[in-house]
Amino acid sequence: MHYYDYYHSPHGHMLLVADDAALTGAYFTGQKYHPRIEEGWVRDARHRLLRQAKRELAEYFDGTRKRFAVKIDPRGTLFQLAVWKAIMGVAFAKTIPYGELARRAGHPGSARAAGGATGHNPISVIIPCHRIVGSNGALIGYAGGLTKKRAFLALEGRSERGQSH
Repeated sequence: MHYYDYYHSPHGHMLLVADDAALTGAYFTGQKYHPRIEEGWVRDARHRLLRQAKRELAEYFDGTRKRFAVKIDPRGTLFQLAVWKAIMGVAFAKTIPYGELARRAGHPGSARAAGGATGHNPISVIIPCHRIVGSNGALIGYAGGLTKKRAFLALEGRSERGQSH
């Protein structure tokens, strides 16, 4: 069973999706690869995982949370899962380029493919794909839009200049 609800973040509305065991999606309205609410999904603002995700997102946006504790279960290919797991290893307020992400995911030389997997990240912010940058540190490729990516990095104390990888 899929449950969903909405979270109104400072950077736009988000659709949150969970099953009985974990959060499976967190999407900004208008982002690439935003799912449709399927027949049979149940809107439940009281679902414990959706409530936990909302609370933790609010804390992140307030600047009081650096790590998320809500259990997640992103759905994707083995390659995508490896990339998303590697993204989870990028520390708060740090960035790495796509080439380094590919290496950490066990696929050196696959920066472009790692970028594609990053763009399909189903759990925005919590899987912090905004921390992945171009080889020269440029802010590129964020499915939710570069304005959001820039804002999240600024929230974490980062800027386009002077990033450490």
